[in-house]
Amino acid sequence: MAGTRAITMRSLSDVIANDLRERILSGELAEGETIRQEALAEEYDVSRMPIREALKQLNAEGLIQWTNNRGGSVTKHSLSEIGEIFDLRMLIEVDLFRRAIPNMTASDFTHCEEILTQMEDSYDENDVGKWGILNYKYHSALYAASNRSLTNELLDRVNLQSDRYVRMHLSVMRQREPAKKEHRDLLELARQKKTDEACELLTRHIQRTKDQLLEMIASKRTAED
Repeated sequence: MAGTRAITMRSLSDVIANDLRERILSGELAEGETIRQEALAEEYDVSRMPIREALKQLNAEGLIQWTNNRGGSVTKHSLSEIGEIFDLRMLIEVDLFRRAIPNMTASDFTHCEEILTQMEDSYDENDVGKWGILNYKYHSALYAASNRSLTNELLDRVNLQSDRYVRMHLSVMRQREPAKKEHRDLLELARQKKTDEACELLTRHIQRTKDQLLEMIASKRTAED
């Protein structure tokens, strides 16, 4: 019975962590927003224990800054840190893409194509949350053939930090066609085994997102101050 209770409690904390993570990534819980354990326990109608476990998990992921005795808040990165996140993405993703392209098979291209089609549908639906998730899945599919599991795990960590900023960018981006075309071109260049051109395009793709995002966030924070 004790073992069953422990598993149930862990499952509950995971469910809460997943929901809180999505609320942070979607911007419902804004950067810098105070996190109160008691308020969350009341909101989710649970005891403090699963809330505490969920917050520990999000703290380990870097999405919140939390101490048991002093509470915490949603992580607010400096502009320099946000730039660093995207610089890391460029370094890691371009390396993975370069390694993946020679190994990509018809099955890999079909899988990427399926995700890309779903992502293009999400453009038309203006579903930013879905777009953000599919964007991550698409890029991951492009690099899967690299067979670099440790590097991909590191990228997952970096992407968790960048995802909410990518969603911010998507939510206000007025010209979506360039991004749509770049995603399609990345796949076509990989299909043609044009590794150097594909990696150059990926670098420009991430750099453009970084530059536009930093300008947007700097402007937003200046207006708030």
